Amino acid sequence: MTSPTLVPCPVEQRESNAADVAGVLVLGACAAWALITAAGRDARPEGLLLAVLAVAAGYATGRIAGSLLPVGAHVGAAALGVLLALFGPVPTRMVAGSIQFAGPEGRSGVTAALLTLAVGAACCAAWATPVNAVRVVLRLAAAGIVVLALVLGTPVGFAAGLAVLLWSLAAGRVRRRLPALAALSLAAAAVTGVTLAVAADALPRPVTAALQGQLTEHRTELWEDALHLLREKPLTGTGPDTFRELSPTTHQAAGADGKPHSAPLQLAAEQGLVGLLLLAAAYVWLMAALRASPRQTPVVLTAAAALSALAALSAIGNALSFTQVTAGAALLAGTAAARRSVHL
Repeated sequence: MTSPTLVPCPVEQRESNAADVAGVLVLGACAAWALITAAGRDARPEGLLLAVLAVAAGYATGRIAGSLLPVGAHVGAAALGVLLALFGPVPTRMVAGSIQFAGPEGRSGVTAALLTLAVGAACCAAWATPVNAVRVVLRLAAAGIVVLALVLGTPVGFAAGLAVLLWSLAAGRVRRRLPALAALSLAAAAVTGVTLAVAADALPRPVTAALQGQLTEHRTELWEDALHLLREKPLTGTGPDTFRELSPTTHQAAGADGKPHSAPLQLAAEQGLVGLLLLAAAYVWLMAALRASPRQTPVVLTAAAALSALAALSAIGNALSFTQVTAGAALLAGTAAARRSVHL
């Protein structure tokens, strides 16, 4: 009996190799820039370095698991996401050298993100299996995860998970990946653009008032603080993990976690425009890796939808502040981008 061997076609292999090289360069640049912006400052780059390591490890694990177990890897990822959303500890801050863990109210962002990724993984597994009965069961499981998000009190997670589920159901009719991936990218960019516009008070007053009612005035004030810090030091920012000390709004709120609750604005404030561009480059890299994936188009587009939903959630929340989310996103992307494994 022979062992499984990876045999991608030449075009797929070239595109996949190019995406892998791009990933190494992007992640290396993220780590290097974190160290550069922390040099000579009272800054803490460890969090970002850990996030880069989590992305690299998650993506590599996904590539290996996805090539060996195309269905099982996605099922395992979905189950793990649900378990972490329900029971996983969420450290919020360090106080006197000890870690404080968030209660239910502090888990809403990470819970929404993990359940959204779990919905995406379950839908990917449904498309990957050739057995119709199993496909129906997996889609029902994905729908159950969507309902779970609502039960756990995360309406944003419910909306994001439902969007991923509906997109996945429609993905079977899509033949060309690039236009669909471009549409998802534009949607994620639009949410980020609205976040920046709210922070800059660039929207019409009625629109801003309506959004503040949903986002809370406290969060929009945090965004305004982040934009103010960016304007002061647009190139290098204030240094990694310095927002909590420099934000007036954070000092005024009891029990604040020291985050602006927006990944793009946090990177912009703490690492300048270069940090913001590197965050965008990481997203583009994952989309490029999915574009070059040899997996079925519905699997690719479902994973892309989950990652785009996560990008939108991270623009208005603190989802990317948690290692389990960054690792889970990379795991989903790696599994969906895994090369085919065949027996010779």
